[in-house]
Amino acid sequence: MLNSSVIGAEIKANRDVASLEDAPLNSFHKRLTFYSSAAPFLDGYILSIIGVVMLQMSHALQLTSVQEGLIAASSLIGMFLGGFIGGVVTDKLGRKTLYLLVLVALALFSLGQYWVTSAWQLIGLRLLLGMAIGADHPLATSLLAEFLPRKHRGSLLASLVMMWFVGASAAYIFGEMIMRSAGADAWRVALASAAIPGVIFLMLRAGTPESARWLLSKGRVSEADQVIKKVYGPQYSVRNLHEVTPQKHLSVWSLFHSGYGKRIYFVSMFWTCAIVPVFAIYSFAPRILAAFDLTGDRASWGSVAITVIFAIGCLVALKLINPMGRRKLLIHSFLWSGLSLLLLGIFPNSSALVTLLLFGGYALFIGGAQVLEYVYPNELFPTEVRGSAVGLATSLSRIGAAMGTYLVPISLNSIGIGNTMLAAFGVSMVGMVVAILMAPETRSLDLQQAASLRKS
Repeated sequence: MLNSSVIGAEIKANRDVASLEDAPLNSFHKRLTFYSSAAPFLDGYILSIIGVVMLQMSHALQLTSVQEGLIAASSLIGMFLGGFIGGVVTDKLGRKTLYLLVLVALALFSLGQYWVTSAWQLIGLRLLLGMAIGADHPLATSLLAEFLPRKHRGSLLASLVMMWFVGASAAYIFGEMIMRSAGADAWRVALASAAIPGVIFLMLRAGTPESARWLLSKGRVSEADQVIKKVYGPQYSVRNLHEVTPQKHLSVWSLFHSGYGKRIYFVSMFWTCAIVPVFAIYSFAPRILAAFDLTGDRASWGSVAITVIFAIGCLVALKLINPMGRRKLLIHSFLWSGLSLLLLGIFPNSSALVTLLLFGGYALFIGGAQVLEYVYPNELFPTEVRGSAVGLATSLSRIGAAMGTYLVPISLNSIGIGNTMLAAFGVSMVGMVVAILMAPETRSLDLQQAASLRKS
């Protein structure tokens, strides 16, 4: 076993050795990418299943429009709390500590929805569900980012976002099957069904190692060396990590000042603008499509079709993230998806085909902004505060998303579908302006270079 102090000293001296940032992608990276997709998959599933069950659930619990909005928004409020708390904890105690516990909590809270008897019970459980999902976002993405080689980091982190739409698609497909076959309590079964993928991901994650970068940031050099040899092979060591020592006295409060404060503002703003229209559409897809005179099976399968196009948009963005670059992809994503929302707002009485095509256009083009939600926050902050930064950005973005989701049923009833789409267009334009003014380009940088304030 190499002595920790010797290794620590030699890390500084061995800058000419090969970097792990340039190591080949291996089976561990691929498995870890899939395991880390639990948060976005379950996020998409749990949020979207509400749209499927809303009509039956509203009738069974005699919900008001305000209660409907609170139920849809409660998981987002929970993500606000869980994201920040989970990020701070994962930076303090390690990525591995919460990696399993959050999925245990998620499975239990999902099952609990089956027995609710009031709106407030459901709001409380979905608040707790959101906290579990919110906590998983920073710890899973930070762990993954700290293992991935530079060449594949952007595309594999971005692929996690696509799993949100896979989860949403699964919610609509299995939700519709349950609603058609489970009788009067079908909505209860559909809500509780999120426990099944939660348990599957829980079993898959067992045995995942701690982040070598996090261990090194805490001075645990020998443990970091063991992890590197296990993941990459005996020919590698911490000498190949090229991450020297913890940056001086970085804490969660570093995220509120200097260059990191500007980065948190950028990430939180573009993330908020990317998800507000998406979350609102998914939470109330059948109702929104009904406002465009698409009802019954047309609304149900229209929701599925739009979700599939969302996934296709993310897949296209994965192919563009390196050749096009992060900055250009973000700007163009907001521009063209926003124009689709503008046309929906200007022409709310269009035919069913035109309406679905415009929704499809939004779903296709917003993929660029969506896939960058995990890439930018993990690249722009150092190991010592990476989890806290991702958690804080997750939390701040959910404030706007929760408000937007809560206001959708009220907006539909008060100002109509056309003006609601125009408001969503305005949100997208804010995102585009923020991207033009603040988005950096990080595609050619290694993780330490991208996180350095000197690269701002």
